[in-house]
Amino acid sequence: MAVREFDRFAESYGRYNLIQRKVARRLVDWIDEAELGHVIDLGAGSGEVLANLRRRGLTFKSFIAADLSENMLRLHPAGEKLRKLIVDFNDPHSLCKLQEIECDTLLSSSALQWSHTPEKTFGTLATLGRVAYFSIFTSGTFRTLLQTAGLESPIHDRERIHTALKRFYRIDREECIEYHLQFESALEMFRYIKRSGVSGGDARLDYRKMKTLMREYPHDFLEFEVLFYRLIPKTMEMEACIQPLSL
Repeated sequence: MAVREFDRFAESYGRYNLIQRKVARRLVDWIDEAELGHVIDLGAGSGEVLANLRRRGLTFKSFIAADLSENMLRLHPAGEKLRKLIVDFNDPHSLCKLQEIECDTLLSSSALQWSHTPEKTFGTLATLGRVAYFSIFTSGTFRTLLQTAGLESPIHDRERIHTALKRFYRIDREECIEYHLQFESALEMFRYIKRSGVSGGDARLDYRKMKTLMREYPHDFLEFEVLFYRLIPKTMEMEACIQPLSL
């Protein structure tokens, strides 16, 4: 059963990435500092993961902030032991650039739901690092809204994500959380939907359909379903099982 968290919020810029901030905080709270070492943050965006590492006072040997968006990386903090790198995890050649970088801990928060083929993406990611921490939104996000609008989710369901991960990782810890974000009015929800990219992918709502949706939508909140994982690459477990021969 999913854990549920409910949020009410006032007018502020932060409402458009409130859930992503909460997700990054929760993911980083799982991390054992002793594991960090050399870190890669895939889908680093403007730096929520790094901000939470600093909040906890966690240190690392090096930190790679990897993201497809050059504009987002400009917003990401710079600093000692920190490097920014443009990487598209949907491009195998781009993703393979990370294999040339020393990595102990692979992090990714609120990004991997946009992988076109999770099986291929996770297969490459499992060659990086000794431990991975992922938070991934599922098709349960905006569930009622999409059903009301007659649209399919542009992101993957829980089963596909979970099955793809199990091919390449041992799942050491997992959790599913459903967040609810409440709105004071249909207009507020309409603004959030437009600015947060709920109509991402190929299926977009025009103004008339959006008005109909706001009239027929049965709740004053939106749902967000997020999977959290601590993962051990299966290749690391195989190496650990190989003992040196005694002469």
